[in-house]
Amino acid sequence: MNAKKLACAPEDIDIHELWSKIDWNKCECFVQKLQARIVKAQREGRYNKVKALQWMLTHSFYAKALAVKQVTTNKGKSTSGVDKEIWSSPQAKAKAILSLKRRGYCPQPLRRVNIEKKNGKLRPLGIPTMKDRAMQALYLMALDPIAETTGDSHSYGFRKHRCTHDAIEQCHIVLSRSVAPEWVLEGDIKGCFDHISHDWLINNIPMDKEMLRKWLKCGYVFNDELFPTEEGTPQGGIISPTLANMALDGLQTLVEQCIKKHKENYKTIYSKIHLVRYADDFIITAKDRETIEEVILPLVRKFLAERGLTLSEEKTKITHIGEGFDFLGFNIRKFRNNTLLTRPSKDAQKRFCDKIRKVIESNKCVKQKSLIMMLNPIIKGWANYYKYGASGEIFQRMDWEIFKKTWQWARRRHARKGKGWVRNKYFPTINGRSWRFTTDMEKKDKIDYLELTYLSAIHHEKFVKVRHYANPYDPADKSYYEWRETYHMKQTLKGRQSLINIWKRQNKVCPVCGERIDRERSWSITEQIVSGRKVRTLVHTSCKRKMQSRL
Repeated sequence: MNAKKLACAPEDIDIHELWSKIDWNKCECFVQKLQARIVKAQREGRYNKVKALQWMLTHSFYAKALAVKQVTTNKGKSTSGVDKEIWSSPQAKAKAILSLKRRGYCPQPLRRVNIEKKNGKLRPLGIPTMKDRAMQALYLMALDPIAETTGDSHSYGFRKHRCTHDAIEQCHIVLSRSVAPEWVLEGDIKGCFDHISHDWLINNIPMDKEMLRKWLKCGYVFNDELFPTEEGTPQGGIISPTLANMALDGLQTLVEQCIKKHKENYKTIYSKIHLVRYADDFIITAKDRETIEEVILPLVRKFLAERGLTLSEEKTKITHIGEGFDFLGFNIRKFRNNTLLTRPSKDAQKRFCDKIRKVIESNKCVKQKSLIMMLNPIIKGWANYYKYGASGEIFQRMDWEIFKKTWQWARRRHARKGKGWVRNKYFPTINGRSWRFTTDMEKKDKIDYLELTYLSAIHHEKFVKVRHYANPYDPADKSYYEWRETYHMKQTLKGRQSLINIWKRQNKVCPVCGERIDRERSWSITEQIVSGRKVRTLVHTSCKRKMQSRL
């Protein structure tokens, strides 16, 4: 393939029309094929081939276009760096594609802002310029397939198609068995992003060394003053989470192989060492406390020291599973009847109550409708996160706390009215359910009700964990991820409604064969890019296989 051709935009298209004429489906297919080839070459140990494919990807027009599209459509598209520049017009985006060149590239300093953490401390955040973000997104396309191939199988943070619930479910799998380990090391790395060794990253990350060095050494601007960066990778950069993950990869293999299974008195003795990691938070299990103190902790400290990192003494604890431990907002504890429960932690409950209380107390004079519209997203978000655990009892308790605050809010507004009058106005009986914090919308044709969401009404579900060995860039696992997406859509009411809407939009027929889509034949979801947007369609499974065989 001609690299020069890949690096250039189509010659017959004017710069003003370039962005609108891009075939996004073609871009996606080209990049995905190169990423699949990178995965294959990495598994075969052909590292020179990997470098060649990375160079081809980072110099291609299609990849550059996707990189610009990514940084101009995400949540940070309106946030500028030190140059105060954003790419909002199609012409600016087209020029940006042509400006993404390695030769002569020099990143600008980061714009430093501080955001508050849940414990009250400040977290430094570095905001790159739009061009630097696009360049990082471009090189991340070539680096991420390697990171997914070589990464720890039970690392779930900042990885494609993985989330916190996967980590919690893995903890449940490891600790719920009757012969499960009973001691847990709760590990937390002190300032992981801020203290990673630059030398280690440059020597060990398989990407363009010069580009990586420039990003690490670019410095930051705070209060109109330029500061150099001698260590760490900035939080806020697109490529930073992947770099941090790759720096910690290998810890799982190290601890799991430190003690091998052996035989004593004709019985096989297992170490019961398992690691579950989400970004810089991790747990390590063992059969006894001595194994953690004498074997695992020294290994972990040595592993981190090589990368310029240390464990946080405040947050690093050794806990018995009977006492329980907090991980990613959940409390995981095993009881005497050998039952393991994952429930919202006490800190998570307190933060939720404080947030609800703050919203209600700061809006004492607003209409009931406005208050409900402010509270519902908070309640639904919290419920959707914790609905996969044993949260029924806690949900009822939180509902009681919310009721007390809304009742106080309603009584304050009508201090001279009786309790019965306040109840009838703000807590009527709706569809046979009493004491519902509800208001009518007073529409012209009919009266619709806006009701406060109750946590106890949220349906609890069993979370299906992602396969730990699946690779999102491997074509062999593509069908699995598509099935997983379809499964998650069917599990939620919103998802089911979305499927129904897609089904009706297609006139209930398959766009490939023209036959009706019903329950008699299996079907699945596929995505196509039309006019720069991803459009979901329902097709028969057999038709989908035919489509994939033609590609």
